Amino acid sequence: MESIYLLHLFVLLLGFGGPVLCQDDFDAAVYIVTLKQAPAAHYYNYMKLQTTHFNGAPGRLNHPHKSWNVSRSDRSYSSYLIRVQNSLLRRVFREQSYLKLYSYHYLINGFALFVTPQQAEKLSRRREVANVVLDFSVRTATTHTPEFLGLPQGAWVQEGGPNFAGEGVVIGFIDTGIDPTHPSFADDISNNSYPVPAHFSGVCEVTRDFPSGSCNRKLIGARHFAASAITRGIFNATQDYASPFDGDGHGTHTASIAAGNHGIPVIVADHHFGNASGMAPRTHIAVYKALYKSFGGFAADVVAAIDQAAQDGVDIVSLSITPNRRPPGLATFFNPIDMALLSAVKTGIFVVQAAGNTGPAPKSISSFSPWIFTVGAAAHDRVYQNTLVLGSNITISGVGLAPGTDEDKMYTLVSATHALINDTSDVNDVYLGECQDSSRINENLVKGNLLICSYSIRFVLGLSSIKQALETARNLSAVGVVFYMDPFVIGFQLNPTPMKLPGLIIPSADDSKVFLKYYNSSLERNETSNQISKFKGIARVLGGLKPNYSSSAPKVMYYSARGPDPEDSFLDDADILKPNLIAPGNLIWAAWSSLGMDAAEFEGENFAMISGTSMAAPHVAGLAALVKQKFPSFSPSAIASALSTTASAYNNQGGPIMAQRSYSNPDSNQSPATPFDMGSGFVNATAALDPGLVLDASFDDYISFLCGINGSNPVVLNYTGQPCGNSTMNGIDLNLPSITIAKLNQSKTVQRTVTNIADNETYAVSWSAPYGVSVSVDPTRFSISNGQKKILTVVFNATMNSTSASFGRIGLYGNKGHIATIPLSVIMKIVSNTTYC
Repeated sequence: MESIYLLHLFVLLLGFGGPVLCQDDFDAAVYIVTLKQAPAAHYYNYMKLQTTHFNGAPGRLNHPHKSWNVSRSDRSYSSYLIRVQNSLLRRVFREQSYLKLYSYHYLINGFALFVTPQQAEKLSRRREVANVVLDFSVRTATTHTPEFLGLPQGAWVQEGGPNFAGEGVVIGFIDTGIDPTHPSFADDISNNSYPVPAHFSGVCEVTRDFPSGSCNRKLIGARHFAASAITRGIFNATQDYASPFDGDGHGTHTASIAAGNHGIPVIVADHHFGNASGMAPRTHIAVYKALYKSFGGFAADVVAAIDQAAQDGVDIVSLSITPNRRPPGLATFFNPIDMALLSAVKTGIFVVQAAGNTGPAPKSISSFSPWIFTVGAAAHDRVYQNTLVLGSNITISGVGLAPGTDEDKMYTLVSATHALINDTSDVNDVYLGECQDSSRINENLVKGNLLICSYSIRFVLGLSSIKQALETARNLSAVGVVFYMDPFVIGFQLNPTPMKLPGLIIPSADDSKVFLKYYNSSLERNETSNQISKFKGIARVLGGLKPNYSSSAPKVMYYSARGPDPEDSFLDDADILKPNLIAPGNLIWAAWSSLGMDAAEFEGENFAMISGTSMAAPHVAGLAALVKQKFPSFSPSAIASALSTTASAYNNQGGPIMAQRSYSNPDSNQSPATPFDMGSGFVNATAALDPGLVLDASFDDYISFLCGINGSNPVVLNYTGQPCGNSTMNGIDLNLPSITIAKLNQSKTVQRTVTNIADNETYAVSWSAPYGVSVSVDPTRFSISNGQKKILTVVFNATMNSTSASFGRIGLYGNKGHIATIPLSVIMKIVSNTTYC
């Protein structure tokens, strides 16, 4: 269906079969237009997932809604909206050309349009039109992590084992697509029945790149969205694939982290690195490709993907994408993507988004809204490290998924630049020093020795490759390869790279200097000609195929984006804690597309080890599927609460989780993580399945929060179709599992409502106050029955003037073992009526 649409789009662009923009309209652009009339998801009142009460059964919430299938299968109102949209466009542009790319009708009522700025301005003056926003770009932001998270002995056991973990839940991935041939997405590895959930109504797009049969009972839906990119003339059909197929690798990787099959062998460069599993191996996957290798993506396509995913009936949306710039306007929350996701939350969808890879600077977060669950990246405890032992007994640490040399033997070191054949004209050729051309290097000098290559910025840019250097070494019969770091590659962090030959990369410029000093000082030269007469430097490589396990994990990675959450483009602080928590995101093994090009070192492999908050978000999406499976009636905010209040603030040694503070030498620049680094802490999958207490919030609460932003009334009405009225609240008043106060002016009273979803229990309350603030909580002890609510009143008083953020925590300790924690963050403190700057 989608391929037919794209063919029609190409026809329109070529000037056949409909109105198009003239060649002279070179200033035309894509605009996202929303109309004031309510979208389908808002129109069907019985689709609201508002919590009314908890019944007597532990862990259940009752909601006054009918089956989702009723509303999603009723297309009459959606069809009506599309007709109204088309009628409006015909009236506004009577004699003018325009191109409608998408019709949004389920989560937001509007469309994406390719028009000139003058046409966009003309459309914005119509009374039916709410907003006209210029389209913007977006970007993409495991064998061991299930064990590190305790799933085999914890959460999976509660769900009946990995063959049942996540059953009946559908995760929708907005990403670069998927490789349907990968065994991580097969549906025939278990004898248990595997029906497609009845509430899902999506389709599997069929194209040449994604033929019939690509989908199955595991991969139950797949579409692609690229209209905005096509209109810009930047879509490369050869490289980007006009289909759900993943030509990048990123989407295949994220999907398998969350929902890949259990027990899939990870074989890379002919080495076996264990067996992989997703967090919820039995979960179903629906793919909505809206990002591409050659250009990233655009909001118009992403919004179309979100709209379709919600209409299809996914339970969870996972977005490992972030905007390329902070949204302009009144507040960061008012942008087409976040507004579409707000409507998705209204329909009961739990939304997970990567925090972004722009850390460690403060306010670098790229996921802003309280209805979105934002995930930062942490290191887990598995480390691959190989070692170079020099003839001088100096030991140098390196990276590389490579075997070692014979442990009992030392091998001669020979630099590629010192082994050039006699007729080589340019001995300073960087390309040769990087071992990219074996034809100009003397095999007789290299054979049976360790070949030395330079690792420069060219590798980072993709102009040179490890694979080519290994091919050079193989052609020259070298026993292995040693890469030293060019001093101009400052602060670049290397991931382990698979190598079939023994070898390693020295990632430190300082260590590289030590290595080169030893090598150069060991060279024997002719006194007359200064030519090298003998290579006397020797070394051996201790292999890096077997992992080591760190005792100080997890820790927040330097690239993980940080809070506080910026409320607007002026970087004013919001009363919202971001990120929500952290999850494994560094050095993650997961499935890779057979034609994936995003990581050159893993091209042609079935698995890849890559890092980023993009890897952390699907960990949480998969764990949320386990929560959804156990508590099917949980609202999105209840799932968020279960994950947040049970998160850990401590590493596996019992000490504080550390956060890396610099891009360069990050492990030498770290300190204890704050809530602005890690949110509530590190995700605890098993505890999240038995949270005891939850803090719930509704769609109407989020609307009241938006209405509380000064000047937001018309914007809220335009985006949601709902007037603000008199019911408003500040961000601090949202019933979130955290409390953040951007500006504490003398005193502030905050309330949080907890609901017991477990058996009757008595809780004791304790707390630690942020520096410069006194805190009191009432009650300090309470008993609460199943289904009962209890209001906690928290009073904050500033005790000193300060503009520095400080942090604390409230702990609720149940006598039956449940523990819920609520992090506290206070930024500016003012002790008097005098304004403090």
